[in-house]
Amino acid sequence: MNLIGAGTIDCPATRDPQKQDPKMNPTLTDTPAPANSGVLASRQNRTRDMQLMQEALARAHMHERLREAESERRAYRLAAARRMQRRAERASLRARRALAMAVMQ
Repeated sequence: MNLIGAGTIDCPATRDPQKQDPKMNPTLTDTPAPANSGVLASRQNRTRDMQLMQEALARAHMHERLREAESERRAYRLAAARRMQRRAERASLRARRALAMAVMQ
């Protein structure tokens, strides 16, 4: 028995694929398709569906965050507009008083 030149699949005798024993390194086309290939395809579809579900969840989360940000911006603009309106009303009252004081004298 010649064990010196032999190797295993995990530890081949040589690193050069051309010199390796073809029986030790079967290609994918040589191996028959598993009997449960339909199950494998269904698992891959399930995995893809799960990834798509995560993407849809992330998209929905970002949409919600954008909606909240837009709502906050609207509320901030409304508050600023109300502050400016109150300031304008106070300035108007001061101008009326000043006019009334000028007319009285």
